[in-house]
Amino acid sequence: MIKYTFTLFFSFFLLVHHAQIWDVLEIGQLPEPVANNAVCEGFVGTTPYLYSFGGIDTTKIYSGIHLHAYRVNTITGVSEVLPDLPDTLGKVAAGASRVNDTIYIIGGYHVFNNGHELSSNKVHRFNVSTNSYLTDAINIPTAIDDHVQAVWRDSLIYVITGWSNNTNVPHVQIYNPTTNTWATGTATPNNNNYKSFGASGTIIGDTIYYFGGASLGFNFPAQNQLRKGVINPNDPTDISWDYEVIDPQIKGYRMACTSIGNQIHWLGGSDVTYNFDGIAYNGSGGVTPNNRDLYLDTDHNLGWVTNYTQNYPMDLRGIANVSTTEKYIAGGMLAQQIVTDKVYRLSWEYTLTNIAEKEKIIAYNVFPNPIQSEGEMTIEATEQASRSIKLYDISGQLLLEQPFNSHKMNLLLPSLSSGIYYLHINSKKGKSIQKISVL
Repeated sequence: MIKYTFTLFFSFFLLVHHAQIWDVLEIGQLPEPVANNAVCEGFVGTTPYLYSFGGIDTTKIYSGIHLHAYRVNTITGVSEVLPDLPDTLGKVAAGASRVNDTIYIIGGYHVFNNGHELSSNKVHRFNVSTNSYLTDAINIPTAIDDHVQAVWRDSLIYVITGWSNNTNVPHVQIYNPTTNTWATGTATPNNNNYKSFGASGTIIGDTIYYFGGASLGFNFPAQNQLRKGVINPNDPTDISWDYEVIDPQIKGYRMACTSIGNQIHWLGGSDVTYNFDGIAYNGSGGVTPNNRDLYLDTDHNLGWVTNYTQNYPMDLRGIANVSTTEKYIAGGMLAQQIVTDKVYRLSWEYTLTNIAEKEKIIAYNVFPNPIQSEGEMTIEATEQASRSIKLYDISGQLLLEQPFNSHKMNLLLPSLSSGIYYLHINSKKGKSIQKISVL
């Protein structure tokens, strides 16, 4: 059998815990504090702006949900009030995406004084060049809120899963701004591994990635699945869906999501799901932000990396992607459910290559890979330490756990079905995750 060796540059994980990936700087304030607001970018000439639409104010009650809109000059930090969204009721949990000079504000939900909630089927259009609204686009076929929204090839807007009035739906609704029409994409599988509200994601190349959110069930539990949908470029409605659980303990809800090349970050959010007022569905009271930057490198397959050096808000519904390495977030909820008006610039500082070069490389070699069921796998480490080994299946179920305290160990796998599994190597210095293929 051929010996396949997979080397993980563990120094990358160590550095992330001790140094910032992002240079985070407060650059201004919105005209008022707001959370659960739809955010994206726009350009007036060469000046990049952050735009915010709808949301909830500091009262955190139904009457504080509004249609207010703002923009912030990201160079000067100066903010200004825009005309309200052209709707009849305030709304939260909408999504905003830009194609060329037009921002499309899609979905969201209204809350009435009796507590009833109604998902929106509206698509508002805002032209950044004229600084004014166009007539609404054609209604989205299925009213939706707290959905995943992302742009493919600067041409089509994908609206994926989300909540529709009384349930999560598996729908993939695709809007074409050029023709002002909707198409139906391949739905996600109709189960709680995919259906979600409060998830977030992006599209890299022809692949949709979305993570976290809340599933149906008692108290709407937070989700830990990373879903992937591969778009057929010859037929953009044709999508092949799959999912994996990289770490069953890492969950997320209402995070901002952005990409840097083939690297994806989920910023802020919480580990516990909650209603529009920041109060947990599980009855535990006010929810605390997780203050996390959750990182995934789709090229190097390193699994999750987490960074907790910043106080990121929760209740985020978008991010302004000004450039590949410069992003902006605005509003959201801080600790103790404080609704904020702060606008932050996030500037990317490092790459995987130069991070690895700055620290001593601690590598794990795992072989053979692929491996037969009930086969023996060898794990080698370049540094001796007290560690534990855990093996999970794709759904996050723990299958095996044992200590690893030497430079080298032989691990006898249990009887496993063919497929993908995840080997977690944990120590006081951090965690490495490697994907294992069983034949």
